Formats: sequence, structure tokens, C-alpha cells
Amino acid sequence: MAQLDTLDILVLVVLLLGTVAYFTKGTYWAVQKDPYASSFANGTAGKAGKSRNILERMDEQGKNCVIFYGSQTGTAEDYASRLAKEGSSRFGLKTMTADLEEYDYENLDQFPEDKVAFFVLATYGEGEPTDNAVEFYEFIGGEDVSFSEKAGEEKPLGSLKYVAFGLGNNTYEHYNSMVRNVSKYLDKLGGTRIGEAGEGDDGAGTMEEDFLAWKEPMWAALASAMELEEREAVYEPVFEITEKPDLNAEDDTVYLGEPNKNHLEGQSKGPYNAHNPYIAPIHSSKELFNDKTRNCLHMEIDISGSNLSYTTGDHIAVWPTNSGKEVDRFINIINLTEKRHNVIAVKGLDATAKVPFPSPTTYDAVVRYQLEIGAGLSRQFVSQLAQFAPNDTIKAELTKAGTDADYFRENVAKKNYNIAQFLEFMSGGEKWEKIPFSIFIEALHKLQPRYYSISSSSLVQKNKISITAVVGSLETPGAPNVVKGVTTNYLLALKQKQAGDPHPDPNGLDYAITGPRNKYDGIHVPVHVRHSNFKLPSDPSRPVVMVGPGTGVAPFRGFVAERAQQAENGEKVGKTILFFGCRKQHEDFLYEDEWKQHKDVLGDNFELVTAFSREGADKVYVQHRLKEYGEMVNKLLEQKAYFYVCGDASNMAREVNEVLCSLISEQRGVPKQKAEEIVKAMRASNQYQEDVWS
Repeated sequence: MAQLDTLDILVLVVLLLGTVAYFTKGTYWAVQKDPYASSFANGTAGKAGKSRNILERMDEQGKNCVIFYGSQTGTAEDYASRLAKEGSSRFGLKTMTADLEEYDYENLDQFPEDKVAFFVLATYGEGEPTDNAVEFYEFIGGEDVSFSEKAGEEKPLGSLKYVAFGLGNNTYEHYNSMVRNVSKYLDKLGGTRIGEAGEGDDGAGTMEEDFLAWKEPMWAALASAMELEEREAVYEPVFEITEKPDLNAEDDTVYLGEPNKNHLEGQSKGPYNAHNPYIAPIHSSKELFNDKTRNCLHMEIDISGSNLSYTTGDHIAVWPTNSGKEVDRFINIINLTEKRHNVIAVKGLDATAKVPFPSPTTYDAVVRYQLEIGAGLSRQFVSQLAQFAPNDTIKAELTKAGTDADYFRENVAKKNYNIAQFLEFMSGGEKWEKIPFSIFIEALHKLQPRYYSISSSSLVQKNKISITAVVGSLETPGAPNVVKGVTTNYLLALKQKQAGDPHPDPNGLDYAITGPRNKYDGIHVPVHVRHSNFKLPSDPSRPVVMVGPGTGVAPFRGFVAERAQQAENGEKVGKTILFFGCRKQHEDFLYEDEWKQHKDVLGDNFELVTAFSREGADKVYVQHRLKEYGEMVNKLLEQKAYFYVCGDASNMAREVNEVLCSLISEQRGVPKQKAEEIVKAMRASNQYQEDVWS
């Protein structure tokens, strides 16, 4: 047999490899990838492989206007999208929106003079930046801020034209501090602001009108500064919706509400975060109220095996779904009932347009899992819908509502309509067949996780997280619709299912509680944990004073349980006072038996002060009881006690702050102004902490 030389062997090997490669193409290599496989694998939408150089990105896409947003709940992102659309349709600007955490800022000193940057910034908590704006805020406000080309110059941002709008809440001390501080920093660095820095106030309920009132003079100033010409605004879709008749809803490549590709494939894995929930089993659930007209839920969420962790005082986020009743109403009024399970692909018509959820998907899945269809309406959106009205009479009515603030307030806002209820009312049930589905994806917020103060102690139960939540219901005199809490009713449905109800229907709202493709079956709920600065002192011997009426007591249940556990562990625990309020002792006194158990452990170091507002001739609230205990509270504060408030920001928390200032003034014999300075200093040093909501 002839011997093969080295060249022959090499040729045979190459032929063999070529043959293998040919027959394995498409199976082991050159596999056509799901376009969402990387960007939505674990919820890192839009980040994979994209340049962090904003100027490079703008040049690539031919943009001359970027709208940066710092958003916690999606509202600032929504306003950024609205500004981008309006700038494009009215003034011909080439706009893009940009998540602040997705870009670097060192080259803002090279920002071209013929372009403009918007900053739409929400203030979170006590004057803090939103999670996605932290790095930008620390950079732009740093003492030694350094840019790429003009480092060391006094005015490195001399070429930057910018516009600013802030979203805040006047019930917080540091109202709209983000937009105020960022404007100050940009001005100091040489930036030129166009128009006034706008401020929207969620605390006064005027956010939308504040935004609308600000943007008109802003556009006029910007048009003058950049020599823009206004044109008639027409609807220009940002997203293309394409039906896919070759796919059906049961195909394993179609997203039916799964947040990313790993969830779609049934291979959910961490890290779990605001883009990637953990499908957690509900260990147990129960009703806390003895009042058949109201519900308050206690739930234990099992996080063992998830690598999720929490510390006492953190928040748990629950990812809700919309109720079946409202999903059906929405789909019916826009005449999609017959097509609700048709598969659609959603694509951005511009390279910078970020689709807020993975596709292919279905109309039903988008409405049920992705859009905030239960929220109130904006006047600007109503105005935009007028062009798609079923007839001229309805068009005229929508145009009036969209342009007349008083008329809108009386006839739309005060009626508590969500979008589908509004469309039903305006047309008398006639279908709105001309509305493009894309406009809802653009105009409605993405359905956001809801955050709850964790009501357990990580020292006591590190693998189970407790939730304490009143089932939400808002009834306004004269309004035909009662606003039902989307997430709390969803949790109530899960509680009812766990209690044995085969078809839970809380308040007439049926939910798809088994999730997409039954992936939540067995009583599961999608969650993640958000860490908080609302914490007990590191030294347990420090006294603490807590004020938490209603479900505001939630984090303090965890605080007191932790102090009791520390005492049982032999640690020295300081005085622990809790001011708790509710309506009636025998109706809604939350965790009454548990407080007694903790008293047995902590003895005189634990004191519970109650305020039952509807048991006497006069209504008594926690702030009244705080005043009564002024001498004791002041003595503890002089011993460097930590002071905590959790609950309603607009009334209770503000009044507690006022009472605290008054009692310090009275007990220490100092002027009220001096007492206010003392309380401010407590806040600055974290001795006074709040976990409050509007």
C-alpha cells in the first residue's frame, strides 16, 4: 500500500473539515439568531454591542437632538419620547432618546454647536438620582470633573446647548433637586440652557399640566436659538407593526409575555433585577383586615435558590399583569378581538428607536403584559387621538379636550378614565378602527413593577420576603369609574387561588395568574429586589423612633423583629418606639399579636403607641400621639435616636415633620427656625429617614 506523505494527509484533513462544515452549517455554526437573543436574554435590552459614545451614535444616525432621561418608574422616559416625537413632527429635528446609563459623558465638551441635548430628570426619594442617572450625576457634579479634550478649562461645555425638565414631588424636602442641580452644574461648566428649566410636581397632581405649560415657550425659545421652522404636526409612527401569518401564538419563538429570551425558553437565570424578574413561589398568604369591605394582604415570597438577597428595609418589586377585564375592553374598543392572538413583529423605524419589549409577540400579550392600560390619560395624548376619531363630532370633542386644560380636567381627568374606558365613553361603544396600534406602544407607559417596603427581617428569615399591601381602590365623587389597583388586585387573585378558589375574580377583575404558557402556575409571582438606604442603625444599642400608620408599618415590622432577634442573640438593644395608626382596633390593627410577642422579648425597651382614628368623637392620628409623647421623643433624639417615617408623603409625613420641629422647639426652648435647622441636620446625617409615597 502506498504511503501517504504529509501533503496528502493535509489535503485529506482539509477536505474532511470542509465536508463536516458543509453538513453542520445552520446546526452548529452560522445559526440564524433570534434578533432579541442577546439584547433580551437577561433583560439587557439595547445595551449589547452598542457604542457608549453619544456623539458617535448621533453622527451614525444623522441626529441633531438627543433627549437624555433619568427615569425610575417610566414617566421621565415617557416624557422624553414625547419630546422626541414632537421635535421631529413639529420642527423637523432629527431626534433620539437616550438612557443616561447607556452612554459616557467625558466627550460632552465636544458637543457640536448646531445640536442640542435635552435632560429629562426625575428626582427619586430624598433628592437622589434615579438608578439609571447615578453615574451621570456623580460625574457632572464631581469636584474634579474631567472631559476628554478640554480638561482643565474653566468652561469646557461652552458649545453645549441644552434643555432641561424635572419631575419631582413637593412633599419631599429636596423637591426637583436633580434638574436644579444638573442645570447648575451644566451652567457652571459653560453650557447654555435654552428656555427655563421646567419642573413638574407629582405631589400637587399637576405633573402633566406643568409639562404642557413648560414645553410651549421652550419650543419657541429653541426654534429661535436653532432657527427652526414649525410645521403642521402629523402622526409619524416610531414603530412598525407587521403581522406574521407564518407564525402562530403557540410557536416557541413567540413571546407571550415573557420578559426575555431565557424566560421564553424556560431557562430563567440570574442576576435578577429590574430587567429580569425571578418567578418566585408564594410560600403563604393571608388576609390581615377584619373588614369585609377592604382587603390587606400579607404574603411570604420564597427566594431560596434564586441568589436574590435583601437586607431589612429594602423594597421588593412585583411585576404585575393587567386584568383580563381591562385587556378585553381595550382589545374590543380598537376592534382587535378577532386578531388578538395574531402574531406581530414590532420594529423601530429608526435605528435609535428602542422597542420596549421583545417580539415576535401577539396583540394580546402586548396589552396584557407590556402596556400600562389602567393609567389615567394625558391631555396631549387625547389631542393626538383626535385625528383617528370614528367621526367628525367625536374628533371635535377630542380636539377641545386636548387643547382646553379646564375642559379636560372636568370632563376627562376627574372621571378617572383609563384609555379604553375613555374611548368607549367618547364613541358610545363604536369601535375605533383607525387608531394605529403603534401609537399605544409610543404613548402608553410600559407596565412597570410596583415596589413594596419589605415587612420582614433578613436576620430572622433571609430566604423569605414579606409583603404587606392594602388592595388599592380609588373612588372619586362624580367619577363613573373606580380605579382598582392593578398589582394589589393581582396579588389578591393569587391569594384567593392559594386559598383554594379555582377561579379567582377579585373585584370583578380576572387575571391570567398562571402567566405566559402557564409558567407561573403553582402560585408564583415575578419579583426582584431593590436595595434601599432606609436602614436601622448599625449599632443596635442606639434608640429608634418609628412612625408608620396603616401599611406604613411594613418596614417597621421588619425593624422590630430584627431588634427582638438581636436581643435574643444577647446583643444590647436600645429603646424602640413605634407609633402606629389605623381606623379601628378590631378592624385593621396590623400584626397586633406580633407586637405583643416582641414586647415579651424586648420588655421596657419596646413601646407601641397606637392611634385609632375612628373610635372616638375626634379623629386621632399618629402625629397627634407623637406630640403627646414629645418629652420622651426629644430625650431619645438627644441620645442620638434614629427617627423613621413610612407612609403617605402628602399629608402624614409632612405633618409629622412639622410636629417634630414643634416638639423640639418646645422641649429645648429654642426658636422654631432653630428647631427646623436641627431636623434638617438630622436628615442630612441620615438620623431622620423617610420611606414615603404619594
